[in-house]
Amino acid sequence: MSIEASFTIDQADFPLSAVFEQLTDATIELDRIVPTSKAVIPYFWIYADDTASLTTDLSDDIGVDQVTVIDEVEGQMFVRVDWNLDHESVLTAIVNTDVTLLSGMGNQERWTFEVRANEQQELSEFQTYCRKHDIPIELTQLHALASLESDREYDLTEGQRKAIVLAYSKGYFDAPRTATQEVLADELGITRQAVSSRLQRGLRRLVASALITPQE
Repeated sequence: MSIEASFTIDQADFPLSAVFEQLTDATIELDRIVPTSKAVIPYFWIYADDTASLTTDLSDDIGVDQVTVIDEVEGQMFVRVDWNLDHESVLTAIVNTDVTLLSGMGNQERWTFEVRANEQQELSEFQTYCRKHDIPIELTQLHALASLESDREYDLTEGQRKAIVLAYSKGYFDAPRTATQEVLADELGITRQAVSSRLQRGLRRLVASALITPQE
């Protein structure tokens, strides 16, 4: 049976730590579900009150070959990262085992990742790899894939699902609105910009999956 696991790692133990040295309020989020391999270049969103003040060359971070800024709007920066897989990290553990990276979220304190394994043995091999290479992960959640199948049908990340469900339960979609993005951000422990982006991209995926018929 396929399973999914969530785990955390201290912010300093993962590449891109230079972001938080300049932007202490920043949140970094993996843009979409991406199977990680040596051929994959993950895309990340960086959220902060003033992303324009980020002047550090992120490619100087251990574990990073190159960072390319794809787009930048107020409070948000979209970047593409080429990883240096010669440096042992969570990413090399994922590449060298059979788990798949589903989501990732980092802040000033820690990173939280979600991975999928086809069976328990694959997850055990991932954890063993981390121990052998002194990658200090902490497993925080483990569940069967079946519990999330309805969400995966709409291609939502876990972060998008949580934001949309919370917004609905708090009355964000009501008229008049009974909750603001600031309220949602406080409860989720992320920035308002991150909430706005999750709602926007999550709702777009819901509409595309549920209402739009692919053209042949």
